[in-house]
Formats: sequence, C-alpha cells, structure tokens
Amino acid sequence: YHPNRVFSSIDQHGRYAYSNQSVIAQWNLARLAETLLPLLDTDEQKALDIANEMIGAFPDRFERHWLDAMRRKLGLFSAEEGDEALIKSWLALLLDNNSDFTIAFRRLGAPTPALRDEFTDIAAFDAWRQDWQSRCARAPQSPEARAELMRQSNPARIPRNHRIEGVIRAAEYGGDFAPFHEMLASIA
Repeated sequence: YHPNRVFSSIDQHGRYAYSNQSVIAQWNLARLAETLLPLLDTDEQKALDIANEMIGAFPDRFERHWLDAMRRKLGLFSAEEGDEALIKSWLALLLDNNSDFTIAFRRLGAPTPALRDEFTDIAAFDAWRQDWQSRCARAPQSPEARAELMRQSNPARIPRNHRIEGVIRAAEYGGDFAPFHEMLASIA
C-alpha cells in the first residue's frame, strides 16, 4: 500500500492515485455537470449555481462514505469518534510496513499467525491490533458477525493491472474470451 502509487502507465502525474480519489472524483463530476447544465435549468447562472452547490457538497459526502466503507473493512458496525484515527493509523501501519492493502485487510478479518509476521514492525502492529480489538469489543455484534462483515467487505482476490491487460489482449487480438471468464470466476 502506498497512497500515491499509480497503477496506470498513462497517469504520469498520479491524478488517480488512492490519495487523490476524492479530488479527481470531484473534478470528474464537475466535467459531467458541465454537460448537464442545460438540463438543470434554462437560466445559465441558475444551472451553474445548482451544479456548484452539488459539486461543493461532494468532499463531505465522499469522506462520510469512505469512513463507512473503511469501518466495514475493519469490521466496525457503528460510528465512534476515534474511528478515523484508528483507520488512518492502520493505513499508516500498512504504508510503513510495505504491506499489501487487500491482503492485509482480508487477513485481519480471518487472522492467522502469518498476518502478524507480515509486518516488519511487529510492536506497532501489536499496539494497533490492541486498539482495534478494544474498539471491536465495545460493539454488541459477535466475532462471527464481524468476521462475516469483513469477509464481505474485503475481496479475497482483485485483478491486478497486468492480469487485466493480458485478458484484454487475449480478447482483442485473439478473440479468446476464456481468460476473461476464468478471471471473472476467480473473483466472483
């Protein structure tokens, strides 16, 4: 995990990096809104005002939805004041330990001894896990319910770019859709 990592060769400036998701999504919405202005109102200024109000509300909405999604990924059923700090400290731990985002979340939900061993700073992982377990203990849901929420919220596999590119090449240049169907079956 690195918040500024770029996975597309055409994204030279990191516009679509994880850390820029909110900003680039808002920019994309503004471009879409530009095309919809005539549908919002016949008065150009009123249409702009409507679009600007909606686009201006996006960062707060994005943050709320991001926090909700991250809570689910961590098996948290409700919101508490310290959740954002817990989430950000988890992401910092992933970054500092050069951990894989998807694998770390998935293994946290079904802990194995291997999860702990994936961290170079085991003391930092243990401290964070203690904070997370304390937060989880305040919820009335069972550990089984938490594990199920995390299983549903954290994919076991995600298609990596080089795999997707291979699937596209097979379909586009060879008319072979078997790799696509195999990939789809493996992530479903």
